[in-house]
Amino acid sequence: MVRDLAEAPVAGGNPLRWFSWRRAQRHRPGLQFLVSTGRHHGAESLEEARLLLALDFAAGLVDVVSQPMRLRFDTVTARRGHIPDFLAVTRTGVWLIDVRPRALIETEDLEAFAAVAEVALACGWHYTVAAEWVEHVSAAVDVFSSQRRHLSDPLALRPTLLAAARERAAFVELADAAPFPPLARAQLLHLLWHRQLGIDLGEPFGDRSVVVHPAGGE
Repeated sequence: MVRDLAEAPVAGGNPLRWFSWRRAQRHRPGLQFLVSTGRHHGAESLEEARLLLALDFAAGLVDVVSQPMRLRFDTVTARRGHIPDFLAVTRTGVWLIDVRPRALIETEDLEAFAAVAEVALACGWHYTVAAEWVEHVSAAVDVFSSQRRHLSDPLALRPTLLAAARERAAFVELADAAPFPPLARAQLLHLLWHRQLGIDLGEPFGDRSVVVHPAGGE
């Protein structure tokens, strides 16, 4: 029953169905490692893998379960079922998430999305459909993710980079001003992923992107 669903433990669960690979498959299933959970999570397509990476970057993620549950609902013509793509537990609430490119959404999908939204509302959760990406934002997050895992700093570059970023300099200027620019680039990407530094994602990321320190000039 829906009223019991909100009381069920949601973190640490297993997918309702497993991810398979076969010849001539039109989608790309795989496993995406998340720093937030320290585990790999299943994705049935590249679009779902993008969503997992975005959740990892957004901060506040506690756990995520792929294919978390099967919901059954009635329409005017039949009884149907639907498995949401993800259930994400964050520090600010629980989210049910479906991933479907906008061009592929059909009437039956809209019915399923409406049913899931009602379930989420009854449980006090949030619900969203990831239907479209701003390409340059997705590309930037992918670049940051290359340095998202633990990264040592034996040359103590981070304190210098953090201090320099208080003056709002371009990415390339910060890197080139450091003693070892190639290593500084890796450290800057690490700091951007972990939100110790920031940039304006309203514009494509590149060498001329202005890097800012959250504390500004304080």
